[in-house]
Amino acid sequence: MSQAKPSSFNSKNRGVFFLIAPVLILLITMGIRVAFPTLPTPFSGMRPDNLGVVAGKLAPCPMSPNCVSSQSLDKEHYIKPIAYQGEPKTAIAALTSLINSQERTKIIAEESNYLYAEFASRWMGYVDDVEFLVHPTEKVIDVRSASRLGESDLGVNRQRLEQIRSLLL
Repeated sequence: MSQAKPSSFNSKNRGVFFLIAPVLILLITMGIRVAFPTLPTPFSGMRPDNLGVVAGKLAPCPMSPNCVSSQSLDKEHYIKPIAYQGEPKTAIAALTSLINSQERTKIIAEESNYLYAEFASRWMGYVDDVEFLVHPTEKVIDVRSASRLGESDLGVNRQRLEQIRSLLL
């Protein structure tokens, strides 16, 4: 009767492999992200097809907590619109300038009263879709910021819009 040869890739080695492999993948992804910051990542997700203005409204937030909108009716997703002074075209120009001055952002659509931009996270390349809708008679800008992937955004979308609000004032 022949004896089975012990495998060189035994359960101990397998355990080490499954611990090290995710770390290596993460480090490689981060390295690629640093070297090529505009390259899409597996975490960028697909651009939603429901964005834009329909009947004077931005898209509603999904049920997940990774979205905020000034048009939301529920407290979890609601954020105040941004007040502005002057003309709507000046408000859009200021937003465009501010967004273009930030890293890892790309303006996708710009109209006389609407702006849509993508914001990507530094290391993993998660993409958030951010929209601004200027209302000339009320002198406010409705805002919406939503993560494409995942459940939680750890408050990043709300923080981003509050930072934009403070920089525009």
